[in-house]
Amino acid sequence: MTDLCDYSLREHNTFGIDAKCSRFLEYTTDDEAHQIAQILSASHQPFIIIGGGSNLLLTRDFEGIVVHSAIMGYEIDGSTMRCGSGMLWDDVVSVSLNHGLYGGENLSIIPGDVGASAVQNIGAYGVEVKDLIVGVEAVEIATGRQCSFSNAECCYAYRQSRFKSEWKNRYLITHVKYQFSPTFTPNLDYGNIRSELERRGITKPTAIQLREAIIDIRNAKLPDPKVTGNAGSFFMNPVVSREVYESLAASYQGMPHYTVDNEHEKIPAGWMIDQCGWKGRSLGRAGVHDKQALVLVNRGGATGQEIVALCCAIQQDVKQRFGIDIYPEVNVI
Repeated sequence: MTDLCDYSLREHNTFGIDAKCSRFLEYTTDDEAHQIAQILSASHQPFIIIGGGSNLLLTRDFEGIVVHSAIMGYEIDGSTMRCGSGMLWDDVVSVSLNHGLYGGENLSIIPGDVGASAVQNIGAYGVEVKDLIVGVEAVEIATGRQCSFSNAECCYAYRQSRFKSEWKNRYLITHVKYQFSPTFTPNLDYGNIRSELERRGITKPTAIQLREAIIDIRNAKLPDPKVTGNAGSFFMNPVVSREVYESLAASYQGMPHYTVDNEHEKIPAGWMIDQCGWKGRSLGRAGVHDKQALVLVNRGGATGQEIVALCCAIQQDVKQRFGIDIYPEVNVI
């Protein structure tokens, strides 16, 4: 178990913010997670649980305990894959494909850890990880007991789970079980997947070809956090009523949208931000990526407060123009 004091979190957040925490605890086994649960339940200090830091914005030093999982490794039983919560999510996709297990291709190269995937319900290109998760294993902090939760018990929704709401800071996730398919059925009807495959002269992609296309699409739109600090998509795409969508569509011909159900439509937040003229612009040392308006970036030396100020300015402009509230996908500390 790692136990460090006055610890810099620069390497634990992809915005590259150099904030510190009073104490940093990292577990590599279920037993160590149990030990940390005992420490947390006995301590009067506040604490937060982080993954790979790709969904985190630090606005200050954290006067408390930061907990991180480093449980690695995986086990495969048929089409089920049980993964340590500290394993990189993209490694799960890669390993599953190497074993002839399919379903995660559209979620390729999403940053972050396995544990965070179960908390955040990561998603991209028409697929959400909730469609793959069959179970989550965790240690309850208050009691130290080991718990197992089914997919249904986690109450997954768009970028949401009970681990983000009523169960926040109640559990240390140790493993996640994913159910893949032994049959490859490509999901090509979201974004520009088909056009990218056509550009490559591919009409019937293999799983590897689809993964490679997804990776190239994301890399073309998203900056490398090792070069330019960012947390990927900063805002969630708002879901609005069909009435609101139809009213806006009448004013904005060709407005992109994705049908959620008979009564709701999802409107890309990046499109609205772009319409407000923010793509490529900066506010101080914080800016909006010039290739994807959904991504806020650290131009160099930006503080968390500067990025929050940019976020608020964008929210205000989108609200004023479209009458829609957009909210951060990123956790602001």
